[in-house]
Amino acid sequence: MMKTDILKTETQLHFLKKTFKKQLEKKLKLTPVSAPLAVIENTGINDDLNGIERCVQFPIKALNDEKAVVVNSLAKWKRHRLKELAFKPNTGIITDMRAIRPDEDYSPIHSIYVDQWDWEKVIEEEDRNLKTLKKTVKKIYKALLKAEKKVEDRFKIKTKLPQEITFIHAEDLLQRYPHLPAKKREDKVAKEYGAIFLIGIGGSLSNGEAHDGRAADYDDWSTPTCAKYNGLNGDILVWNPVLQQAFELSSMGIRVDSKTLLQQLEKRDQLYKKDYYFHQLLLNDLLMPSMGGGIGQSRVAMFLLNKKHIGEVQSSIWSPKVRTELQAQNIFLL
Repeated sequence: MMKTDILKTETQLHFLKKTFKKQLEKKLKLTPVSAPLAVIENTGINDDLNGIERCVQFPIKALNDEKAVVVNSLAKWKRHRLKELAFKPNTGIITDMRAIRPDEDYSPIHSIYVDQWDWEKVIEEEDRNLKTLKKTVKKIYKALLKAEKKVEDRFKIKTKLPQEITFIHAEDLLQRYPHLPAKKREDKVAKEYGAIFLIGIGGSLSNGEAHDGRAADYDDWSTPTCAKYNGLNGDILVWNPVLQQAFELSSMGIRVDSKTLLQQLEKRDQLYKKDYYFHQLLLNDLLMPSMGGGIGQSRVAMFLLNKKHIGEVQSSIWSPKVRTELQAQNIFLL
């Protein structure tokens, strides 16, 4: 029975990944490109996540043992690639990102293996605003709805997403539930609306804390959008009825320009990064304005296929104890 279940899941995975990616390419005008598994260390191109996580690092014999690191994400690499390929405004790239994050804490939704659809597109300078961000989020959500419906038609898995996504700022969420921690606030609002885009991730809120961590050198989380709000980025969250919790599918945003890069680096005491290769390109206005994000392939698969554990939709490393415990619950890892 286990082999049959796993092969059935593999068939479903192939179908939904192909379907959703096709929808993204169409709605966001993206061209598929190849992506690196590793980049040279200390160029500023790798994603530093929260700045404390270790990267997988190795020397390259053919380059006199120069150090390379496995990517954490392609947040900055994509923007550099847009410049190299000379993309025009309102067009961009999409790629299958694969990463290893050895410091990731295991859970039903976390693994050391990360797989994302990483996308990035060029925008005009005047489009660095909340209107552009929301418009793009709606397009991504429509792609998700379309993929969900096709999965239902093909595999008879009932749809559960609302027809519209709700926008809410992290500050509003804090004001609504001031005594709850950030993740519990997400649970409340995701359950209420079914699908939300939570704006303003990374900058300090009125309580002096950020809703969640964001690197200083890709998403713009500091630009004011009105009297009391900052941030041109956010997360797509849905209510997961299987896990009974808010479920992040994507992190995305409009990227920093030279001004906001310096502001955010200063706020994080990371001004030393301005001398890195990537940051010098941006500070000298050699990179085009852009927006982009990552959409978790395993997360989307978990949600659309009603899976309880991320190991059911990706092949990663798990302890024998975890595998045995999950098999006792009729959960079979790939």
